[in-house]
Parts: sequence; C-alpha cells; structure tokens
Amino acid sequence: MSSSSAAQPTALYGGQGDRRVTVRDIAAAKQRHEKWPMLTAYDALTARVFDEAGIPVLLVGDSAAMVVYGYDSTIPVTVDDLVPLAAAVVRGSRRAMVVADLPFGSYQADVPGALAAATRFLKESGVQAVKVEGGRRILPQVEAMVAAGIPVMAHLGLTPQSVNVFGGYRVQGRGQAGEELMADAKALEAAGAFSVVLECVPEELAARVTDSLSIPTIGIGAGDHTDAQVLVWQDMAGLTPRTAKFVKKYADLRTVLGDAARAYAEEVVGGVFPAPEHAYH
Repeated sequence: MSSSSAAQPTALYGGQGDRRVTVRDIAAAKQRHEKWPMLTAYDALTARVFDEAGIPVLLVGDSAAMVVYGYDSTIPVTVDDLVPLAAAVVRGSRRAMVVADLPFGSYQADVPGALAAATRFLKESGVQAVKVEGGRRILPQVEAMVAAGIPVMAHLGLTPQSVNVFGGYRVQGRGQAGEELMADAKALEAAGAFSVVLECVPEELAARVTDSLSIPTIGIGAGDHTDAQVLVWQDMAGLTPRTAKFVKKYADLRTVLGDAARAYAEEVVGGVFPAPEHAYH
C-alpha cells in the first residue's frame, strides 16, 4: 500500500477500524463534506446490528421514555432509567460513538447538576458523549462539561423536553425565532459543543445554520442540507404505529413481528410446536 493511499481518511458510514469513532472523526467528516447517518439504540442486540451495518453514531435518546418505557413524552425518564440502557448499547457496539441524552431535570438547574449527570453516564455506562437540549440559557453547563473533558452534542429547534412550553410538537425557527436559533447555534459552537441536532426547523434555516458553523449539524425534520441525519430506529424500521411527517419507513417490522407472533401462537395451540426436533432425549 502506498503512503498516499494509507493516508486516506476512513469514511464515517461503513468504515472499518479497531477503535471507536471520535469527535475528531466527526469534525473531519464536516471538512470533507461527507454526510453520515445516526440512529437511536437502547439495547445491546440492536446496537450490534446497527454497529455492524456501519452506523457511526448511536444515540441513547430520552425517546426511550416512549419507545421503551411507554410514557407519552420524554419528560418522565430519569438518569437512573437511561444509564443501564446506555451501558447496554456500549457493550453491544464496537466502533460507533455512543451518545447519551441527559434527561429533563438533570442539567438545566445548574452547572454542578449537569456535571454530576454527565459524569455518571461516562463513568457508569461508558458512553463517549452526552446530548443536551437548549441554547444560550445552558451555555454555562456546556462550557463546564467540555472543560471537564465531556464531549457535548447540542440540540436546537423542537426540543422535546420543552414540549409543554411549545404547546405541542410544532415546527420551530420561523421568522425572528430563526435568528434566535442561529444565535444559539453559534453560541453553542463557541462554548465547545462538537455538533448540534436541528429538529423540526425549516430546511432553509437548517441550511443557513449548517453553512455558518464549523461543527456538524444533524437534522431530524430539517431537510437535506444538514451534515448528518438522525431517526429513532423504531420509526425508521416501521415499528411505531404513528410517526411524524419527516420519518421515512425503511421496513415494516410491526407487521413482521405480528405475523411471527401469530404463527408461533397458532403452532403452539395446534400442537405443531415444539416438534420432535425441538426436544431433548
């Protein structure tokens, strides 16, 4: 292999290697104008599937409140709820960077609280970064976490932890609110965030933010001009009954699992399963 080919950077999506993706890899992909995917994960088995599929970043989202614990919003989930899920995702993956959401109430009040919550995730679950929602109002927390050696992914636009303030899950960043979001994004970059999620914002605004930042933007319902995209895996795979407009379903696992459960049940009721080959003698 020539020295020039050996120096070629490893692509984020589908790349191989014996180490995890880092914030430096994420930054380098932005410089190469390389788009990449991110998915949520909440357990070891699906984390392994996504990791082997080449997904470079896995998010242990507070969306676990709905898809794992059955709540109707992200508000009730706690650090104690998410740390074991994050640990499972870390154990189930080898290459992907694993990012954990800091849940509602764990970081908004003050810097010590934010540092304590983020530290628990890094020490107890082994994640490589945390994600927080909000703009300039949480700059002290972001700065303190980065200074303490904790990589921070930011989240702007429709921030689900603030759903009660927004009055529902609505598009954010129209009109003057777009200028406020732009100011928040630049402030978060200056505070040391290594990337920023843009959720449910007009695609024109997402494009402007992406062009104005040196850190990557990750879109979810923000059009195709962001540096990366993220989806909740159950939405992406068709397991969730109802999804937002921005979701594309790449499979129909709800039907597949339902059919499998019914086939199994009918064989049990009919005395077909277990067959002799499934028994020990």
